[in-house]
Amino acid sequence: MCLAVPGKILSLHDDARGTVDMLGAQREVSIRLTPDAAVGDYVLVHAGFAIQIIDAQEAAETLSIVEDLADLIDEELPA
Repeated sequence: MCLAVPGKILSLHDDARGTVDMLGAQREVSIRLTPDAAVGDYVLVHAGFAIQIIDAQEAAETLSIVEDLADLIDEELPA
């Protein structure tokens, strides 16, 4: 199963890369697939690539689901 995680673009670099905040962690990703992305935009990130620009509401909803899944996994795994 593949999962794309929303992130907010914090900065753009000359080499078609950008720094993205994903769940509090900053990652450098390729923005070659989303050339219209700008600082402040939310993007879906998969395998180090920003693959789609999304709106803030969709990002918030998706992040909420991801956090809920993480909580469920924590509850299911033995300590």
